[in-house]
This record gives sequence, C-alpha cells and structure tokens, in this order.
Amino acid sequence: MANAASGIAVSDECKLKFLELKRKKTYRYIVFKIDEKAKGVIVEKYGTPEENYDDFTAALPENDCRYAVFDFDFVTDENCQKSKIFFIAWLLIQRKWILRLSKTVLIEVENP
Repeated sequence: MANAASGIAVSDECKLKFLELKRKKTYRYIVFKIDEKAKGVIVEKYGTPEENYDDFTAALPENDCRYAVFDFDFVTDENCQKSKIFFIAWLLIQRKWILRLSKTVLIEVENP
C-alpha cells in the first residue's frame, strides 16, 4: 500500500483495477471503501463491462460513504463513440451532522 499525507493508504489492488478499467475496459465501475482496520482504501466491488449505471447505483450502500469510478460510454453529435471516466464521491448527509453544524452556526451567531 502506498501511504498518503492523510495517513490513509491506497492499496495496490485499487491502482491495478483502475488501470484495467482505464486501459483495458475490463470493468464498467469500481467501488472503493475505506477499511478502518487496515487504515486504507480497498476495492469493495466492481462491475463487468456489460453492466450499466443502474447496476452501479444499486452497488452503492444506502447508509455508508464510498468512492467510485464509472466508465461512461456515449455517442457524440458527430456520431463518434466516446468514453469518459467519472470519479464519484458517494456521501451521505445525515441529520445528526446537519443538526450539529446548525448548532455550531447558532452558537457563533449568538456570541459574535
């Protein structure tokens, strides 16, 4: 694993899977998660080239955060087949965080 300034490392598997998606089109998407025990980013799951965006969104958890890459194929107005890779941060805004932040803002407003 390569260490980052944040102290959270990215596994070699993450890098290899991403390069396979980018160069060989081996996967449609890759979902990454932070492994708290290993203090690093690991591959959680990936989709075959036949899968689509709906399959990708179904692979994301409802109650947790993830990072992902998705290889999006499209046809331009000039009828050229193109592909773009999107990096996605799957973040959840939970009510308790909103309440906590709101409380902080209110305290700052009351005590300028």
